[in-house]
Amino acid sequence: MNKRGVFWIVDNKLLAFPFDETATEGIAKSGNTYNHILLWECVNPCNKPYDYYPRGRVDYNARGVAIIYMNPYIEDKYISEIKSAFGITSEPVIKYDYSEHYKCYLDK
Repeated sequence: MNKRGVFWIVDNKLLAFPFDETATEGIAKSGNTYNHILLWECVNPCNKPYDYYPRGRVDYNARGVAIIYMNPYIEDKYISEIKSAFGITSEPVIKYDYSEHYKCYLDK
């Protein structure tokens, strides 16, 4: 099943959070996915800020095509893991996001 959500690459491991409709924390304003900042406060896997590690998001366009937005430092080798974690079965659109929104320690 195709799921929206967010992810980070933490110490060379994918930390993926497909959206759960029963979730009560970390939810974006849209209500249909997670917000990186709010979710990081809940899962807090380490003492680094939410924007320290490379991160990304899985979303879908109006035609149901998966779009993976991610920091350009995330290597292509993680795409198959991301697809698996979010139930993506067709070829997604990959959008490397160079904006401030996805910057991490590697960009500084």
